[in-house]
Amino acid sequence: MPEIASEDRWRQTHLGRLLTLASQRFDARVLSAMAHNDELALALANLVARGKLTASHIQITRHLPLSGCSLTELAARAGVTKQAMGKLADQCAAWDLIRRTPDPRDARAIRIVFTPTGAQWLAAYRQAVHQAEVEFDQALGADVATVIHLGLEAYAA
Repeated sequence: MPEIASEDRWRQTHLGRLLTLASQRFDARVLSAMAHNDELALALANLVARGKLTASHIQITRHLPLSGCSLTELAARAGVTKQAMGKLADQCAAWDLIRRTPDPRDARAIRIVFTPTGAQWLAAYRQAVHQAEVEFDQALGADVATVIHLGLEAYAA
């Protein structure tokens, strides 16, 4: 890999870039842990292991309330377009992670909710996030990890 000229180094080392790289590494570690989770349905673990279920699909996992919500609300929560979320939702529905149901408050509206398989996926995601956080703490040391966590929490607020 060619060396980056010192006047251009800032583009690769600024805080936003480092946060992006850290987020990508964290999501990759979470997905890897999920691919090896014996409690997760084998079909889902295989989809993760083959790269079919990706960090993009985690947007639904992160942002879909347990009570469900509309596609528009889910897209807004994730910060993506309704069209992009619609594609992710179609894939997740095909894998039985979510389903579209009539909204009990509005017969014209559709709610997206987790299926029982999706609830299993969510439990595996929770375990994998915990595992990745423990590994983060071990890699950086508990004190540094705590400072980073608190700092990111404050910055994101």
